[in-house]
Amino acid sequence: MVTTGTFDGVHLGHQKIISRLTDVAAEIGGETVLLTFYPHPRMVLFPEDNELQLLNTQDEKMNLLENYGVNHLIIHPFTKQFSRLSSVEFVRNILVNQLNTKKLVIGYNHHFGRNREGSFEHLKEYGPVYGFDVEEISAKDIEQIEVSSTKIRNALQTGDIQTATKYTGHYYSITGVVVGGKKTGREIGYPTANISMDEKYKLIPADGVYVVKVKHKGVLYGGMLNIGNNPTIKGKGRSMEVNIFDFDKEIYQDELTVYFIERLRNEEKFAGLEQLKKQLAIDKENSIKCLTS
Repeated sequence: MVTTGTFDGVHLGHQKIISRLTDVAAEIGGETVLLTFYPHPRMVLFPEDNELQLLNTQDEKMNLLENYGVNHLIIHPFTKQFSRLSSVEFVRNILVNQLNTKKLVIGYNHHFGRNREGSFEHLKEYGPVYGFDVEEISAKDIEQIEVSSTKIRNALQTGDIQTATKYTGHYYSITGVVVGGKKTGREIGYPTANISMDEKYKLIPADGVYVVKVKHKGVLYGGMLNIGNNPTIKGKGRSMEVNIFDFDKEIYQDELTVYFIERLRNEEKFAGLEQLKKQLAIDKENSIKCLTS
């Protein structure tokens, strides 16, 4: 049982495809195969596009797909040469000759092949010729709004964490390495870990203060995170830093994964560190309420 696509975000629509794939495989005693691509096609076709923002890194996507029950994940290199395959060449060379597809399950409005010429209608024509069945999953709606990676990106870019979580079925996360900072947070009683990411295409939510969960070496902690330019502290610059609750360890160069639970407020400029400290006390109280509710 095969499905194919970019699957950025592994959202509810993607999960419905995987669920159907799993059901069909169980009916016939088969296994599920998901074919995806790396790099993301837009990175190859439009390398000058600096605005591309993805919901998942490659590792995140792999972990999510495994969690949702995919038996075999195939990541095909996406190159300019590969992008020139016609729809029939893609079906014949990849789906049939390489994967020996007997049943293909695809999402609503799926396109493939050179210039995205292939469609569900093409697949229905090719199926009888090459000996496979094809099934299209209709648009997955939540309150009559079609789920898409684009709508999840838009939600995150406005700080609407609840909508993003609703559409994905899991918390949005960012993984990075702890790097050194100015240590101002430690001076006022709220030490923070500054997170640096290597993946430049990974979407970072809107500036502001967030309730988060933080995973360090397999253990989850509560916390609050700030994204922005730290306007109260001169010269600090843009950063993403998290205050981890009930945590007192030296973690420079350690990896952290941050899960976004809720957005508390916009980033603000305060008259001084004392006012900032008072606001952080309120933020922490509100964060703990959120995490324990």
